[in-house]
Amino acid sequence: MNLEILRSTTPRFKYYRRIEANPKNSVQSSNSLKFFYIGRDFERVHSLLTIFEAGQCAENYDSAKLLLEKSREIQSITPGFIIMDLPYEQKAATQFLQFLKNSYQFRHIPVVYNTVPLTTSNIQALRKQKLVDDILDVDKCGQYLVNKIQMLNRLKGYNTNGAPVRKVTIESNEDLVVEPGSVFKRIFDIVVSSILLLIALPFFLLIALAIRLESRGPIFYTAYRAGRGYRIFKFFKFRTMQVGADQKLSELGGLNQYKGENGPVFFKADNDPRITKVGAFLRNTSLDELPQFINVLKGDMSLVGNRPLPLYEAAALTTDQWAERFMAPAGITGLWQIKKRGKKDMSATERINLDIAYAHQYSFMYDLWIIANTPSALMQKSNV
Repeated sequence: MNLEILRSTTPRFKYYRRIEANPKNSVQSSNSLKFFYIGRDFERVHSLLTIFEAGQCAENYDSAKLLLEKSREIQSITPGFIIMDLPYEQKAATQFLQFLKNSYQFRHIPVVYNTVPLTTSNIQALRKQKLVDDILDVDKCGQYLVNKIQMLNRLKGYNTNGAPVRKVTIESNEDLVVEPGSVFKRIFDIVVSSILLLIALPFFLLIALAIRLESRGPIFYTAYRAGRGYRIFKFFKFRTMQVGADQKLSELGGLNQYKGENGPVFFKADNDPRITKVGAFLRNTSLDELPQFINVLKGDMSLVGNRPLPLYEAAALTTDQWAERFMAPAGITGLWQIKKRGKKDMSATERINLDIAYAHQYSFMYDLWIIANTPSALMQKSNV
């Protein structure tokens, strides 16, 4: 493998492309990301080029701004992500990140800070201030870095080539692909969700009235969730919490039952103070999930599958160890719900392992077995 310098306008920044000795070994689409490296360790650039197709390099933030502005002027391809690899200087780093935020073209680019030039206090400051999307040891990441960047690109609204994602990929099912083996599953989902929505219509009206009488705010709770293949869609539930509950999440970290666990990060709390009285009843009876039949009818979800995750949780599950749970469709009920739901001894790792187990063995008949065992799990004292 050789390095080709495609462009070098000043000694401060260069553009590199990977050249394969054998054209048959061309870079696959999963690794066709183009990086933007800010730093002075060009051995690290060589390492990045064993993973990614191409990259631009700048030795400091001023050069980085200049090169990015030039790429905007000539409408060249936007980089898939930015790696910051300089000793941490808060003012300079903040100014550069503000430059990205102020640009419509660059504000969606994931930014990763390499841990090598950072001290422990630097890392703590970056995490506390949430200046960058992630802090990683780039040299040790390998394929994990690819997975992480792909997920961050989805969350921030860009695809892996740096081009804006069409709005339809978030708000409709136009991109949904139904595999041949899932035809019966999809037909079953459409028929059952249609019937249940018609039957549930009177309950919708009563629940909506109860929610409105107790507290002001929307009847439905909507949020973006990540389902199969990290596909992002708008998720519906009846509102069970106070308005603005998501913004209060950081204040409740001490109540999290998963606090201190190693592995995937979830949030669950007994007696969550954000839950309303009507909301507690809806959760205990699972009536809050009735609007998800709309998601099933649209094709965002299935009746049976792995729970679609909030984006902050999905972003933490891009490693090979955990990403397999996204091979299965998102669903209203699933394997972990009927085996562990409502049990306080369920760890985050157990929950993900059950999701992975389902992803490897799900079938139409297996789904029917899970549905048959779901009613006994509906009535429970705690919910997630």
